[in-house]
Amino acid sequence: MKKTQLGIMLLSGTLLFSACGENKVGEAGSGEQKKEAAGYDANFKVNAESFADLQLLRYQVPGFNELSLQQKTLAYYLYEAALAGRDIYYDQAGKYGLTLRKTIEAIYGTYKGDKNSEDWKKFQEYAGRVWFSTGNHHHYSKDKFVPECSFEYFSELVKNSDQSKLPLDQGEAVDAFLTRMKPVIFDPKFAPKMVDLRAGIDNIANSSVNFYEGVTQKEVEAFYGDAAKFPHSDQEPEWGLNSKLVKENGQIVEKVWKVGGMYDAALQKVVYWLEKAAGVAENEQQKKALSLLAEYYKTGDLHKWDEYNIAWVGDTASRIDASLGFIEVYNDPIGKKGSFESVVSLKDMETTKKIAAIAKEAQWFEDNSPLMPEHKKKQVKGITAKAITVIVESGDAAPSTPIGINLPNSDWLRKEHGSKSVSLSNIVHAYNESSAGSGMLDEFTADPAKLKRMKEFGNLASDLHTDMHECIGHASGQINPGVATPDKTLKNYASCLEEARADLVGLYYIMDPKLVEIGVMPSLEVGKAGYDNYMMNGLMTQLTRIKLGDKIEEAHMRNRALNAYWVYEKGKKDKVVEFIKKDGKTYVQINDYEKLRVLFGELLKEIQRIKSEGDFNAGKNLVETYGVKVNPELHKEVLDRYNKLNLKPYKGFIQPRLVPKMDGDKITDVTVEYPSSFYEQMMEYAKNYSLLPVKN
Repeated sequence: MKKTQLGIMLLSGTLLFSACGENKVGEAGSGEQKKEAAGYDANFKVNAESFADLQLLRYQVPGFNELSLQQKTLAYYLYEAALAGRDIYYDQAGKYGLTLRKTIEAIYGTYKGDKNSEDWKKFQEYAGRVWFSTGNHHHYSKDKFVPECSFEYFSELVKNSDQSKLPLDQGEAVDAFLTRMKPVIFDPKFAPKMVDLRAGIDNIANSSVNFYEGVTQKEVEAFYGDAAKFPHSDQEPEWGLNSKLVKENGQIVEKVWKVGGMYDAALQKVVYWLEKAAGVAENEQQKKALSLLAEYYKTGDLHKWDEYNIAWVGDTASRIDASLGFIEVYNDPIGKKGSFESVVSLKDMETTKKIAAIAKEAQWFEDNSPLMPEHKKKQVKGITAKAITVIVESGDAAPSTPIGINLPNSDWLRKEHGSKSVSLSNIVHAYNESSAGSGMLDEFTADPAKLKRMKEFGNLASDLHTDMHECIGHASGQINPGVATPDKTLKNYASCLEEARADLVGLYYIMDPKLVEIGVMPSLEVGKAGYDNYMMNGLMTQLTRIKLGDKIEEAHMRNRALNAYWVYEKGKKDKVVEFIKKDGKTYVQINDYEKLRVLFGELLKEIQRIKSEGDFNAGKNLVETYGVKVNPELHKEVLDRYNKLNLKPYKGFIQPRLVPKMDGDKITDVTVEYPSSFYEQMMEYAKNYSLLPVKN
């Protein structure tokens, strides 16, 4: 729940509030000077392949070469641990995910027929989409997609590929396999939605994500509501985080993800690499954390997960770091089960200075927030904030990646032990490089003065908002004594409301002179640029991400629509924000930035109250009223204008490759390579990291 997603919206060419963006303008030093200072190669090609609605990018890892051999070796072991868990997320995302992927790999790697035909190109695009989305549900909308080629052509591909590579059941004929897989691949009504958050339905029964099987939402809530099995306390673990819930012989059973349990083969390899990493840790605190993480995977004990997180938060000195585990719960319709993900990184020493300046003032921000006094933390504990340079990502963090992370997710751990807040600086840099001159800002901004301001300050506003969203947003506020965790109280609305709350913290403070005082921005013009972009995005341009006629379902999109439409409606009488028409086109115009800030503060106060008190009905009403509905006329206009720009609305990354140089069994150096083909990388991963059977 504590992840700022990258590429949320291509708006204005700025990487603003989780949006893709242009290069920064108007800060000290030219773009080229800053790239050189940061260690970036100005000639590096960021843009790679594109297909469907996707643009693949590459990112650099500046600073890796200056690491010691011990640090490079540590990074390599963590890199291998990260990729060893790759299969897990394919299985979590869908019951047939690994079967589908291995079928595609068999065809792509062994088909000997014509690879220049239009049908092959359609299959190739489908393969790319499956790899990008870790299954056949769109990585963002969670809607099922099907191949554009026919089932008959697909059957020919299967029959003319190496059948020993196909994931056939024992004794299964190819024709029987094709019959079994036809609805999985070609029927849009078979498992149509990976995550279905509609109100008034059984969200678990209507979601195809592979966290539950044979159980209803009421049964799941009753199972985890059993205080004898899962005692409620002010320091309870994240019950249900690391298991699949199934019904066997009429009984509900947890299949725990651990060595010797579900996902055994992959987790054995993850543990192997974690234990090697612990052996070359930079310090004792890091060694303790890595050892506890390995122990957690061996036992599946969620108390051990908490011990690990406490140790991990306490490691503030290491240059190399990783978040690696079953962490984010966005893919669970009721917010319990954690998807496997990994982000291995090194500390970006220079960029860290800005986010650290914000973290240093965390108590001031908490004390001066518009929250009710009883919902404020009296003592903000240990927020460690830094910028990181990503080395590799996997699972739910790749190819579509966050740009900011705040962990751990447990409210009590953050309250008692603090948290780590990070900004992914080289990911942001790659986005800025790739989106230069997109034309988006010019298309959706009517006022030349505001256009100039957004071009000048948009990237800085984006960075600051992301930093505050993660660093002081997710870490702010507290739940009232005796109130259960949000997954129990706010249920399927918990993720959206948490992201809205963290966004609002950033929005409230980006117009505060405190940021000028501490030296992280030059003036409140930065905040105004941020407001212009956020409101434009939430009210209009993020609609490019959904099909005409659809409602908003993704948690981050709902949060931005909720925030934007709530303040728009509440300020309507005073025309704080309004829609205007110019030359037949619709634009968003802010007339009073100070009043808008007050409204953001009022909504923040209310959403914190909802979380603190566990007020499900109020939370549901906010989301359903402001975060879900779409104006169809405005939606069509936005899509028509966007389509003329010929842009890809979604972006993701090809991962760097770490290569150890060996002298016998001893590592003498580790180098970074930058693959240029997403397709080749997917086949390379298939060869090196296919660790699980297709049925788990």
